[in-house]
Amino acid sequence: MPTSQPSRVHARFEMPAPLRADVRLLGELLGTVLKEYGGQELLDDVEKLRELTIAAHDDDHERADQAAAACEELVSSWDIERADNVARAFTCYFHLTNLAEEFQRVRALREYDTGDAPVRDSLAAAVAEVTAQYGEEEALGLLSGLEFRPVLTAHPTEARRRAVASAIRRISTLLAQRDDSRLGAGELAENERRLLEEIDVLWRTSQIRVTKPGPLDEVRTAMTVFDDTLFQVLPQVYRQLDDQIAGSKAGTQPPRVPAFVRLGSWIGGDRDGNPFVTAAFTQKAMAIQADHVLRALERVCERLGRALTADAETTPPAPGVRRILADARAAYPDLAEDVATRSPGEPHRQVLLLAARKLAATRQRDADFAYANAGELLRELRTVQSSLHAAGAPRQAYGELQHLIWQVETFGFHLAELEVRQHSKVHARALAELRAGGDLSPETEEVLAVFRVMAQIQQRFGPDACRRYVVSFTQSVDDLAAVPELARYALDGRPLALDVVPLFETEDDLRASIGILDQALELEPIQRRLAETDRRFEVMLGYSDSAKDAGPLSATLALYEAQAALAAWAERNSIRLTLFHGRGGALGRGGGPANRAVLAQAPGSVSGRFKLTEQGEVIFARYGDPIIARRHIEQVAAATLLASTPAVEKRTANAAEKFAGLAATMDDAARATYHRLVRSDGFAEWFARVTPVEELGQLPIGSRPARRGLALSSLEDLRAIPWVFAWTQARVNLTGWYGVGAGLEAVGDLDALREAYAQWPLFTVTLDNVEMSLAKTDARIARGYLELGDRPDLAEQVLAEHARTTEWVLKVAGHERLLENRRVLGRAVELRNPYVDALSYLQLRAFRALRTQKLSEGETERLRRLVLLTVNGVAAGLQNTG
Repeated sequence: MPTSQPSRVHARFEMPAPLRADVRLLGELLGTVLKEYGGQELLDDVEKLRELTIAAHDDDHERADQAAAACEELVSSWDIERADNVARAFTCYFHLTNLAEEFQRVRALREYDTGDAPVRDSLAAAVAEVTAQYGEEEALGLLSGLEFRPVLTAHPTEARRRAVASAIRRISTLLAQRDDSRLGAGELAENERRLLEEIDVLWRTSQIRVTKPGPLDEVRTAMTVFDDTLFQVLPQVYRQLDDQIAGSKAGTQPPRVPAFVRLGSWIGGDRDGNPFVTAAFTQKAMAIQADHVLRALERVCERLGRALTADAETTPPAPGVRRILADARAAYPDLAEDVATRSPGEPHRQVLLLAARKLAATRQRDADFAYANAGELLRELRTVQSSLHAAGAPRQAYGELQHLIWQVETFGFHLAELEVRQHSKVHARALAELRAGGDLSPETEEVLAVFRVMAQIQQRFGPDACRRYVVSFTQSVDDLAAVPELARYALDGRPLALDVVPLFETEDDLRASIGILDQALELEPIQRRLAETDRRFEVMLGYSDSAKDAGPLSATLALYEAQAALAAWAERNSIRLTLFHGRGGALGRGGGPANRAVLAQAPGSVSGRFKLTEQGEVIFARYGDPIIARRHIEQVAAATLLASTPAVEKRTANAAEKFAGLAATMDDAARATYHRLVRSDGFAEWFARVTPVEELGQLPIGSRPARRGLALSSLEDLRAIPWVFAWTQARVNLTGWYGVGAGLEAVGDLDALREAYAQWPLFTVTLDNVEMSLAKTDARIARGYLELGDRPDLAEQVLAEHARTTEWVLKVAGHERLLENRRVLGRAVELRNPYVDALSYLQLRAFRALRTQKLSEGETERLRRLVLLTVNGVAAGLQNTG
């Protein structure tokens, strides 16, 4: 039986030598761990399945079919314990491969950033391009209004346990150390011993959480991104661009780059469908955030204060600095004397050391010594900065001190703007009770408590800390009017800065949005808030439910049309509109490269501002490593800047107009094909049988329930995340491509489609994302899942549309094989797929038994555990969940 002969596929996607060496080393060390744990027999079984899955991807179809049959026979021959161990082995392999690939990305980015010219897709390159086209004044004007607002969410799409993630980080650190050319043989040997130790820990750590995380667990997990990455990375992003603009004057003059990133969070504030997020949890979430940022600012003030030893003789303080110190002596004589004694004749240093003490008091709620708000700290820091500049020390004024100022401007004392979200129906029920009078239900009391907590948070940290209230399933102007009315009931006239954000989720809601917003402008609370905010208004667009409702292609076109209509509405009403994109990590939920998505937005819909949700595994993929985080932030910010220029807006508008007829034809055919499937009689029950959606509901990966109802009787009961997650696990990936082939075929004119692919950014991005989704689909394995539903009619619809979509995407893109023009991504997908197959065969084996056999309670429990274990592995292998 052929096993390990390399195919032409693998020859096409050769690994870079350093990555190949890393993967080989980690694989060999994992093999050592497996042999130590389970003997040579376990390692042999893992190797046998690995070789068969590679052979199943041979270009010779007969050989591939034989190998695939051998895979199924092999996994069926194992007892559950052996199947568990093999599944764990492949899951650990993917964790190790993922970290090796991430480190290779870091290597590549470092190599990329070696020349004098701005890096491609960087913010500096975008500013240079705008300057060349429109002049420096226009470029700096656009830059001054730039906003990038990533919003972290707790949606359950991170399948890894925190203990597993910690082990992976330790292994990653050890792997990175091996790149140090100064290490001797002894140090490398010790490094390898420690790698073995940590890989052994990874192997012995359960991949499955025992309990579901609570909302505060999710808050603390997200804080690791702030602590490890964002706090340091964001001032580096600002600094790199400012240095490019300033040239030889870098670090000696006031910065030209504003702090344009504002972090948001739904973690602890999003209560839509999550009964565990209460007002008390929202308050605790903000307390955790504040503690992290105040500690971070305190450490920086202390560090800078100890380093800023400029003497009053060489660097005389301005009156503002002397005033701060005089006020401190009057209010806190003992502390001021202690700081002065430790730093005699160093007034600037004294101010920063006092600031560190005041930040500690703020964190500890010591009202006598605490800052009232972040603005007070900013005023003191700017006073020190201007004093240093006036004293002839501009490098001290605009060096590390400017980094601290940027950090305070970016994070304040609250770290992330905590946003509240609730379903419109919950508000309607609460208002009905309140208007009727009498005793209130606990649910209504909870609704009112949220507004009181928002007011308390604003009182301590300022309005920006918690002022946005997102209304899920906004379907009428009453849904928006309900929020300020509920706030009045809760607060009895006490002040609350409240920005009501409509969330339009389904296709019908998107189409109705303009009428609803026209009526909203007539509401007195909305009018008042517009006057207070220079006519700023925010609208959120839901990618997940619109795609579940209409299919991926029709949802994409509907969202584009909605954005264009909203941009025109904002211009008519002199509104400074921010569109909030509720995107997921998976392609079926608006995922894909964010910078390319920005450049494909409707003209006028960006205007220098881009806001999106960042969820689950995407948070750590984009922000877990400092170098990768910096690159991602720069790419999105650069795209936001360019998308706001007249040239890009005109090109996008012209393309949309030129291909409107083509889009309408595709839309009609794709929608009809999608609805024909999902609206078939018995579809929801069939979906529950052919995917592990029910088992996913048992996977403790997030605090929010997987569905709104008790049983999966219709797709409306199911949340978008498990809808996508389940199809991904079944290797169908239906949510990323279904109906696209029908749409392309309906147009039929290949020249016209290729012209659209070349000229229309939205169509280009859409088709490229579909191609990536198809590359992660495996029709042979998918058929095994689909056959479990006893509905050959539905199974054949799916497989036929997959074949049609693959054929047409390849024709339009001009490719012979999927991802042939995306070397890095293509290599990763092609090399991973056989190993993902190994886990899929194991999952399918357990899945078949659960669906078709009468089992004892113990057998059922063991098989479900195997399913959940393989879920983690497939998610790690495909690097997608929901």
